[in-house]
Amino acid sequence: MTTGVISVGAASRAPADWHAINWRAVYRNVRRLQARIVQATQEGRWNKVKALQRLLTHSFSGRVWAVRRVTENKGKRTAGVDGVLWDTPAKKAHAVGELRPRGYQAQPLRRVYIPKSNGKKRPLGIPIMKDRAMQALYLPGLDAIAETLSDPNSYGFRKERSCADAIQQCNNLLCRKLSAQWVLECDIRSCVRRDSHHGIPAASGMG
Repeated sequence: MTTGVISVGAASRAPADWHAINWRAVYRNVRRLQARIVQATQEGRWNKVKALQRLLTHSFSGRVWAVRRVTENKGKRTAGVDGVLWDTPAKKAHAVGELRPRGYQAQPLRRVYIPKSNGKKRPLGIPIMKDRAMQALYLPGLDAIAETLSDPNSYGFRKERSCADAIQQCNNLLCRKLSAQWVLECDIRSCVRRDSHHGIPAASGMG
């Protein structure tokens, strides 16, 4: 027996059995709402986009999808400042019911430092599980807009795109007789952002 997801906009409820969730229906419902957001974005119907995003973030499908995403990735065993992990089916099921945008407030990050190849250390902020899940909950609704409006020739940190795709596009543009004769390559080796009020470095280290 599986827990069916009848409506993409159904009110969130905690599943009685995490392993009994109909994941095929969950993913289908999330993709369906994303497709509707893409269409509304293309048509410039921003009120509808906003309504569909709200529908997604308040739906059962959206919430269980978010919880599963953060409990099955590489950081699932890394806790935030509260030391809490959602590492059992019961905890995951409970988290679905607690994942409510209204009244939500993010918690501080746990700061750790990762060694870099040049001997320096890169600061890394680790959110608590609930904050990660809230980010994941809003991700599909934002992704649908970003992928619709982004530059078609950008490849960095884009879904379903890779270095191979960028290389192929370069080849397509440069193999013609009238193609450009030069290519500009740049890399941000380091970046320092200064606090606008105090004039002190607030972050550093990119690349």
